[in-house]
Amino acid sequence: MIQQNFIQLYEDSFKKNWDLPALTDYKGGTSYTYGELAETIAKLHLLFSDLGIQKGDKISLIGKNHSSWSVIFMATITYGGVIVPILHEFNPDSIEHIIAHSDSKLVYINESLWGTIDGDKIKVPVFKIPDFTLLQSDDKQLHEKMSTLDERFRNRYLERFSRGDIRYAEVSNDEVVCINYTSGTTGFSKGVMITANNFAGNITYGQRLNLLFTGERNLAFLPMAHVYGCTFDFLYALATGVHITLLGTIPTPQNLISALKEVRPKLIFTVPLIFEKIYKKKILPIIDKPIVKLLLKIPGINNIILNRIKNSLIESLGGNFREVIIGGAALNTEVEAFFHRMKFPFTVGYGMTECAPLISYDHHYDFIPTSCGSVLDEIMEARIDSGDPENIPGEIQVRGENVMKGYYKNPEATEAAFTDDGWLRTGDSGIIKDNRLFIKGRIKNMLLAANGQNVYPEEVESRLNNLPYIGESVVVLRDYKLVALVYPDVAAVTADNITAERLEEIMLGNKGLLNKSVAHYEKINAIEIVENEFQKTPKKSIKRYLYS
Repeated sequence: MIQQNFIQLYEDSFKKNWDLPALTDYKGGTSYTYGELAETIAKLHLLFSDLGIQKGDKISLIGKNHSSWSVIFMATITYGGVIVPILHEFNPDSIEHIIAHSDSKLVYINESLWGTIDGDKIKVPVFKIPDFTLLQSDDKQLHEKMSTLDERFRNRYLERFSRGDIRYAEVSNDEVVCINYTSGTTGFSKGVMITANNFAGNITYGQRLNLLFTGERNLAFLPMAHVYGCTFDFLYALATGVHITLLGTIPTPQNLISALKEVRPKLIFTVPLIFEKIYKKKILPIIDKPIVKLLLKIPGINNIILNRIKNSLIESLGGNFREVIIGGAALNTEVEAFFHRMKFPFTVGYGMTECAPLISYDHHYDFIPTSCGSVLDEIMEARIDSGDPENIPGEIQVRGENVMKGYYKNPEATEAAFTDDGWLRTGDSGIIKDNRLFIKGRIKNMLLAANGQNVYPEEVESRLNNLPYIGESVVVLRDYKLVALVYPDVAAVTADNITAERLEEIMLGNKGLLNKSVAHYEKINAIEIVENEFQKTPKKSIKRYLYS
């Protein structure tokens, strides 16, 4: 399926939606209409030209969600450059390495992050966001170029910048427009080369599904330096004429709920962690009460209770959304089952950075519990390498419009990522039924029990994490026995004055509860309490390789 030209999407959108609001910072109040955004982009294009930036040159962008971040991203790709978004949560050594490895010609960075970087290692001009001022450069004439930029821009557009002045670079959909460096659970960072067509495949699919409409609002709180948030909260929204409010602060429950109530978005893109916390902190204490447990078993009465919980949750999330789309990791099965039972409008999609990101999706009214949606029609294909794809789990392999070009300057990793006949290896194990994917877990995480059975630790952990005083867990194999490493729910332990001795007793009880609910080969031999929270990737996936 041939996709619409990626860059043309924005040339068309900015002209069509000229007077509509495009970007607003939730904190700080900075706002751009689509016309103002286009004008600011044009000014940056003039600066890029002054600096000798060529088509295909790389520009690194490091910072939190902010309108200035969005402007640099769009200015780079519409100029014909390649954007290198770097998560602000990466450590300074990683940031320095990515800037160098990506061959970036310019760097835009949040000033607070710049203070953590060894500037002597950065040999290219560095600009500050949010105000685009110069932080560092060996070019003595650059300060003068910066000081006269506004004047030169006015001279170029004597009658004022208008719709008709929007003319962006000709960029083929086959060309790389973004290099997104992963920080996965295996600890190995690779630069995913995302083409214009990869993004276009995702965006036009979203438009085909009518996820959002012109003039509607969304709240971008997922990190846009990660491809999930970037593609749907940002790129899809701008191509559709949506008003994006950028949270720009840590999405704590309090910050998020306040922003959602104010913005009242029509669609919410989120990750499992947020809904798992809502379930454990807000819903579980209600439905675990003996009287409520009893009432939930009575036909008619149970629906009243479930509707009250659902309506209260919908209102706390702004009360105006059509659907919540959950992605980025697997959703806890118990949480998923309850939300489906109360007919909450949510769905779970599946993707990966290497597919920019989407592989499968269903609208909430078509969603089947434990699945992660249908493989994208006319966009992607999927297969299972087990020989019996409906019953025996095997690696999920995909091909189609959204699949990356490869890993930047890493031919060995690129070759290893694809099968001999050109399918991308996802590294995930699953089955496929009626074109719907059902994921079991990461192949690298799979454990081999003493009896030869395959154990997917994520499935055991999803049960563990809903038990009393467990914050998070990692199941590992020791001497062919399963052991659960548990970081306690510190807030709950503190609030209830639980002593260390009592906590050990509770965990012993949790072990018994868990082992009654899993298969024989999934039973754990012990629970070990760890003192520190597990280290995670920016997507909040635990870095398992540190604990195996």
